[in-house]
Amino acid sequence: QVYLVERGGGSVQAGGALRLSCAASGLNFRIAAMTWYRQSPGKERELVANITSGGSPDYADSVKGRFTISRDNIRNTLYLQMNNLKPEDTANYYCNTRWKSRDFWGRGTRVTVSS
Repeated sequence: QVYLVERGGGSVQAGGALRLSCAASGLNFRIAAMTWYRQSPGKERELVANITSGGSPDYADSVKGRFTISRDNIRNTLYLQMNNLKPEDTANYYCNTRWKSRDFWGRGTRVTVSS
């Protein structure tokens, strides 16, 4: 069974920064592509950033230049550094991976950005 546990959410003012982490277990992390999603109340879940097993990142246009996704294959941990946060970044942030044809999700961590 794959387990994903997110940490690092909180409340910050606009312009602030947070670093999210996602601890993964139950899979060969170093060969797994990993993704961050977010969901705000009343909105659909949206992809924020993903990173291949080789470390190549990709970002949603709304976060390019502000967020950085990274991974530590020794610690089996995924990160999301979020800088210059905006109120529209307020959401629950989820870690995701697709492993052996199944999608796995963490329970999420809440990020609140006040203006």
